[in-house]
Amino acid sequence: MKQKHWLVLGMTIFVSMLSSAQQTQGSNTHATVSDSLASKKKFTERIISYFEEAKKDKSNKKFDISFIGGPSYSVDTKLGLGIVASGLYRLDKENMNLQPSAVSIYTNFTTSGFFSIGVENTTIFPEDKYRINYDMNFAFMPSKFYGIGFEAGNNGLYTKYDEYRLSLKLDALRKVLNNTYIGATFSAQHFKADNFEIADMRPNDPINATAIGGGFIIQYDSRDFIPNPAKGWFLKYEQVFFTKALGSNHNFGRTDITARTYQKVWEKGILAFDLNGSFNNGDVPWNMLSQIGGSRQMRGYFIGQFRDKKQINAQVELRQKIYNRHGIALWGGAGNVFENFNQFDWDKTLPAYGIGYRWEFKNRVNIRLDYGIGKGQSGFYFNINESF
Repeated sequence: MKQKHWLVLGMTIFVSMLSSAQQTQGSNTHATVSDSLASKKKFTERIISYFEEAKKDKSNKKFDISFIGGPSYSVDTKLGLGIVASGLYRLDKENMNLQPSAVSIYTNFTTSGFFSIGVENTTIFPEDKYRINYDMNFAFMPSKFYGIGFEAGNNGLYTKYDEYRLSLKLDALRKVLNNTYIGATFSAQHFKADNFEIADMRPNDPINATAIGGGFIIQYDSRDFIPNPAKGWFLKYEQVFFTKALGSNHNFGRTDITARTYQKVWEKGILAFDLNGSFNNGDVPWNMLSQIGGSRQMRGYFIGQFRDKKQINAQVELRQKIYNRHGIALWGGAGNVFENFNQFDWDKTLPAYGIGYRWEFKNRVNIRLDYGIGKGQSGFYFNINESF
């Protein structure tokens, strides 16, 4: 009752003040309201104009960058706020048929305590003779450890813990044949884990790990536009050796394979196929094991719930432009984790499928909101660029 009395009293005072102000200010009040509405209208028009300008093709511009921020959500990190800067640029101004270089700078923080900041870049040199790719990231994430292997992930038991991750991935490629590249890769990652909720479920390995390694890449890439391909193939074989000689805590090797293709199926409809495998051998630290889940492959699964020395997954996605800047995506896929090839079991294959909304933020650069569904779990993902 007291709250109601205070509310009535407050409203009475507010109305009295408003009435008094109207009597003393007269037409000035109408002018103030009119100015306020005009100011809001101009602000809205500036936002609309900004996004309309961002969508235009600026191939001749030296550096075209746009910013966007908004809510984000994923099964791993929960509700948050993300800010992304997307930039396109050309080192070769003469050959306009050559696709532009692309860079994305992003930060994200969420209600779960997750924080991430990073930059991804693909630089294409004149005549596409050389390419440099890099991905730098720092993240803090309240996470879960289920154990190692399919059975550990499938039983649903886990311990919460805090994870800190600092990573750098750098590729330098040289064109040797049409659409064919070879080069070197460097990877450096440092992991720190703390505050395990259930001591008995802590990994048997040392909790913290540093993995530094180098290797080589063989790649075929005929995609027309890397952030959002409409046609072409992407094939990659990558071999990295992590060694104590470079500063790693463990000696082990990792082989990554990727195969992707994109085909137009009808008007404004693209069918995209993705196959990925990550195969570790040697003394692999627990936080460098192959994992299923995330915002790109096997969307819907908590990343790290299913982890082992090896994993393979595949997905098919239909991307359909609907109207103006709006589009949708439908996908289905499957994945499997296992220790060795002779232990691969089809019965332990995990399904994944989902639906997504696409909004063309820049020319052919999409903001995506995906809803992925896995075995007994699901989640939303908000990100920039297509998942593959």
